[in-house]
Amino acid sequence: MKKWYQWLMMVASVVLVLAGCGRNDTSENTASSSESKAQPFAGKTLNVIATSDKYVDLFNKFTEQTGAKVEFLSMSSGEVISRTKAEGKPMADVWFGGGLDAFLAADEDGLLEHYTSPNASAVNEAYKGKDGAWIAKGLTVAGFLVNNKVLEEKGLPIPKTWDDLTKPEYKGLIIMSNPAISGTNYAVVKGLLDAKGETNGWQYFEKLNENIDFYSKRGKDPQEKTVQGEFAIGIIPVDNSAFEVAKDNDLTVVYPDIIPWVPEGVAIFKGSENVEVAKAFEDFMLTKEAQEIIAKVDGKDTAQIVVPDVKGLSLGLPEDKLIKENLSDFGSNRDDILAHFKQIAADKAEE
Repeated sequence: MKKWYQWLMMVASVVLVLAGCGRNDTSENTASSSESKAQPFAGKTLNVIATSDKYVDLFNKFTEQTGAKVEFLSMSSGEVISRTKAEGKPMADVWFGGGLDAFLAADEDGLLEHYTSPNASAVNEAYKGKDGAWIAKGLTVAGFLVNNKVLEEKGLPIPKTWDDLTKPEYKGLIIMSNPAISGTNYAVVKGLLDAKGETNGWQYFEKLNENIDFYSKRGKDPQEKTVQGEFAIGIIPVDNSAFEVAKDNDLTVVYPDIIPWVPEGVAIFKGSENVEVAKAFEDFMLTKEAQEIIAKVDGKDTAQIVVPDVKGLSLGLPEDKLIKENLSDFGSNRDDILAHFKQIAADKAEE
């Protein structure tokens, strides 16, 4: 009887040990499953072509939520298209930021994946492409950055309107990027043509050209060279960084009488190696949480136009001054507009 009892106790012990192991395995599998579900793209890398590294907080938040590492590089829109066509394959998964004209051209060339995010329903139709070719992360608006010291030394007032820039007293004091290179300044040309009409618009740029010595090949030059005092007035994209640099360097940011603007595009490259991760990024970018990160960089004024009710830093954008632009020919008229502008600018445009 004693042996029989010992044998039962031994069997019970083995059963308990096996049961405990089973519970541990289940617990470990559940934890692993939960972790996998929380970060579905752990171990993958999302390659992004971005206009700036200032959105690093946005990419970090995406990594935190999905597990996907984000690597990005900066490249001009024209170079993105030319290299992608030449190499026959995309250099990245996501194209983040840049002028609408480049995205329209890329779509015409069949370089973009068409994807409509379930989060895109809140976005106005004006700020997303046909069949999901692109979607805006916000708007880029153009204005002036003024070096107060330079103007004070010359006894000149701060310009408030686009027509002010054509006054002879500002000759040689204005810098603008070549619109063939800068998406923002192509938007300036296109927007003012829409606002003034083609005839009056081109007459305006002929007058403005008399006050500009050269059109820089770098989109950052107008801001940087105005800060350095090389020029008194830079035609720039107005975002939070412009206000910050103005505060630190005794400059003034001016929203002029009418404001050119352009949607800042985001798209997925066709043939992307990580298309599902890219789609997840677009879904994430259109969430309120992500838009509020963008709004801290660009200002909530330009972000909330695309996704309503976004919190963030207000830059005081007067929305009633936004030009009523015709985006339907923004891309199709680009070559003709730039050819006409080149005739006016003669040899002043750096390429």
